[in-house]
Amino acid sequence: QVQLVESGGGLVQAGGSLRLSCAASGRSFSSYAMGWFRQAPGKEREFVARIRGSGGTTYYTPSVKGRFTISRDNAKNTVYLQMNSLKPEDTAVYYCAADSSNWGLADNKKYDYWGQGTQVTVSS
Repeated sequence: QVQLVESGGGLVQAGGSLRLSCAASGRSFSSYAMGWFRQAPGKEREFVARIRGSGGTTYYTPSVKGRFTISRDNAKNTVYLQMNSLKPEDTAVYYCAADSSNWGLADNKKYDYWGQGTQVTVSS
């Protein structure tokens, strides 16, 4: 069983930055792919980024590539999402998720564990 707790959300002006953190419990964190997803009001949850457990390869949805950076610290059981050059359309609840298969696909149905989410609001 893995528990995930996100933090770091808030209100920021367009062009600003935020860093989200996701702290995980459990012994197998380093072997899991970790993903970030987001859900805006009235929209479906969408993939943002992922980082694999072994090798740490990353993948981003095109709308955030070059602005967001996903990273992980396996010693701290934590995954991060550094968000720069934020836009109003980035406003959403952001969720981290763990995939025990380590595939880290851009499909929320492939993830086994989810955090409760943290709100990010970008004002224009």
